[in-house]
Amino acid sequence: MPKVYLSPSLQEYNPYVDGGNEEYYMNLVADAIEPYLFASGIEFDRNSPEMTLSQAIKDSNNSANDLHLAVHSNAAPEGSAGRYTGADIYYYPSSLNGKRFAEILQRNYENIYPYPDDVDIIPTTSLAEVRRTKAPSALIEVAYHDNPEEAQWIRENVGAIGRNLAQSIVEYFGVPFVEA
Repeated sequence: MPKVYLSPSLQEYNPYVDGGNEEYYMNLVADAIEPYLFASGIEFDRNSPEMTLSQAIKDSNNSANDLHLAVHSNAAPEGSAGRYTGADIYYYPSSLNGKRFAEILQRNYENIYPYPDDVDIIPTTSLAEVRRTKAPSALIEVAYHDNPEEAQWIRENVGAIGRNLAQSIVEYFGVPFVEA
């Protein structure tokens, strides 16, 4: 049975423009992913908000996972808050399966994101969750939480985002998607 590690953001300190924070909303997205994985026969482990990033990576690496998905929302650089839109999907460039997963995420996420041409995949060697995990991995920034329109879109679409990400996981493993 395939197994994925879900790693919603641990960034409680990263506030949304009009209330709440990244850790809170990305944990809601992870909550929305779980029933679809269960229904589709995919095992999963998950970080907890009390963990540090290093602990979550270690937990993932110790759990014999076949895939690692980090779920985040984005913020613009200081002085540019509220000006950006987009979803970014990061993968480690030497991981062919990580790239394949990122491509699946991109193709599927374009179906629900309001600006489908603004869903990008980006190779990176600097993000720990794609560099230090043993399993193929991707990190998705679902939208910009410092942009009022994007933050509202996240809030209104937690379930749809979770379902979409679950579909991508299921597609990666090549098993039938089952509605929760």
